[in-house]
Amino acid sequence: MLRRILPLPDLGAPEDGATARPLPLHGAAASRRLEQTAAATLPPHALMERAGTAVARLARAWRPHARHVQVLAGGGNNGGDGLLAAARLCQAGFGERVEVWWLGCEERLPPDARWALAQARAAGVALIGEPPAAEPDLVIDALFGLGLDRPLQGAALAALRWLQACPAPTLCVDLPSGLDADHGHWWADTPPQPAGPRLTLALLTLKPGLFTGLGRAAAGAAIWFDDLGADAAAAPPDAWLALPGGWPHAARQRADHASHKGRRGDVLVLGGVPPAAHEGVGMTGAALLAGRAALRAGAGRVWVGLPAPAHAIPAVDAVQPALMLRTAAAALDGDLPQRAAVVAGCGGGKALAPLLPALLARAPRLVLDADALGALGAVAAADDGTDWRARLHARAARGWTTVLTPHPLEAARLLGGDVAAVQRRRLEAAQALAEATRAIVVLKGSGTVVAAPDATPRIVASGSGWLATAGSGDVLAGLLGARLATLPADAGTEATVTAVTEAVAAHGALPAAWPHGALPAAWPHGWLPTASDLLP
Repeated sequence: MLRRILPLPDLGAPEDGATARPLPLHGAAASRRLEQTAAATLPPHALMERAGTAVARLARAWRPHARHVQVLAGGGNNGGDGLLAAARLCQAGFGERVEVWWLGCEERLPPDARWALAQARAAGVALIGEPPAAEPDLVIDALFGLGLDRPLQGAALAALRWLQACPAPTLCVDLPSGLDADHGHWWADTPPQPAGPRLTLALLTLKPGLFTGLGRAAAGAAIWFDDLGADAAAAPPDAWLALPGGWPHAARQRADHASHKGRRGDVLVLGGVPPAAHEGVGMTGAALLAGRAALRAGAGRVWVGLPAPAHAIPAVDAVQPALMLRTAAAALDGDLPQRAAVVAGCGGGKALAPLLPALLARAPRLVLDADALGALGAVAAADDGTDWRARLHARAARGWTTVLTPHPLEAARLLGGDVAAVQRRRLEAAQALAEATRAIVVLKGSGTVVAAPDATPRIVASGSGWLATAGSGDVLAGLLGARLATLPADAGTEATVTAVTEAVAAHGALPAAWPHGALPAAWPHGWLPTASDLLP
């Protein structure tokens, strides 16, 4: 069955407000096992027949007027899919010229690919050994699939350089050549972003690498999926692809006339050092953005505690007067940390470190963002010397919720590694940090990963480069606080991870409203949204 995965179809809000059902993602090893299982129940070459036919069908639908089709095929089964697609296009009389730039070796072909090569020859497909002389109208990329796990070199690298620089529309078979199926790592010295329009047709399974790391850049404007009639449930997934659901809109629709602000949950944001309290350098806006986002997302009451003396605290947030501003000391003097979802970080600077021991010991629902993550290492020195990891473990043992929201550099620091290692294996890095801290980890970036201890990680399908702007992470922190504020005390790990994923998915979907939605229609469409533009 063929279906579009990205851009996200108009899923709508489920009537019960539930998150849209996640999709299983299988890496190279699991995909091979599924392929072997499916092939054992089918006649010889049936899976390749289905794959090649699916590629040819989508190529014709996407570029129906293409006259010159160029297939770039390697020496494995991915190349076999491309050869068979070329055969089916020729047999259908599609275009004026269908040719294959083939980099395989016939003596080393696997059986299915050898059969596909015979099919291509019988159909009259022209096989060439060099780049086409003229720019084609459509390119089918079948150079590499699951098997690529090392840097490219030689003729294969030269072919990939040509492919990435070619401005012609390109349909990638299963994976963009050069992309690691498991991690979204790019194995070539050429930019992953193609020069021309591109879409990818995933076959049999959806691979994690398509949705995180450099996968989104390499895969092009759209990702389609054909399961080739196989049952992906036969193998446990390596990750889940989380789709946006009904939160927070469905939650608002469920509000009845007897509802009140106390039922919608309380949020406390701690951060935002004012300039008057920090040598003239202030980050108050970060905390205000988080607080405003929490209110917009449905929190009943939101407090913002600024680590500064009372004379440095603004009397009111002119943009959102409903925010209750106070000093951090006043916010922590009472039972507010115990009953509210606490968001700590968001421009708190060095002033946040002295507050963390009390938060770790008193706040059952705690989101640690930005400066709070950087201050974790100072907690032990600031208090009784207990390692910060031990404190997080103790919170988990009490059934409390801790959410860490690092970007790759922050994750690298917490793991004691480097950014390149985190980005090369994003799923593993997020899972390792979750296991080490017994916390829920939101590893931000292209294809945000949500990981939890002893659980299969999730990759969030929504998101856009438009979120790469100052304050966007503060908006996410506010959404997380609002979502956690509505969870019952006995929600359990699975429900909490789902709630965190819902908030991340909702945040990723925000740019879709720009420049339409509630934003002024008269604003030039060339402007990109700032974090505050996302709030309406």
